[in-house]
Amino acid sequence: MLPNVTVNPAAEKFMRRMVRFSGHGDGAGFRLTVSAGGCSGYSAEFTVEGAPLAGDEVLAVGDLKVFLPAESRLMLDGVTIDFSDTPTASGLTFFNPNAGACGCSSSSGTSAQPPGVAKVDISSIRRS
Repeated sequence: MLPNVTVNPAAEKFMRRMVRFSGHGDGAGFRLTVSAGGCSGYSAEFTVEGAPLAGDEVLAVGDLKVFLPAESRLMLDGVTIDFSDTPTASGLTFFNPNAGACGCSSSSGTSAQPPGVAKVDISSIRRS
């Protein structure tokens, strides 16, 4: 069953570019694996695949195919996916309105993400 997930235009544009420049062809899609972890509650990896892997469901965002394994479908229900590009970081951002506040602290002086928001740095991209 596909989750109730919103993909904002900036995230869609990023995903489309990754698929287009992957060299995988027309059947390719953006595979997003999300699991529990990290202060914000999400840990994510993504690849571009030529076809969905066993167990993946295909979320259609227009004509873009987003391949979601079972664990990702569970984690993404109700989540909004966006893309952030700032001078200090670029990556997908996940906002879960039902997530609680982060209970950890950091002595590094960096500010914590707002509750329910996770950033995935684009350096985590793997090409298979």
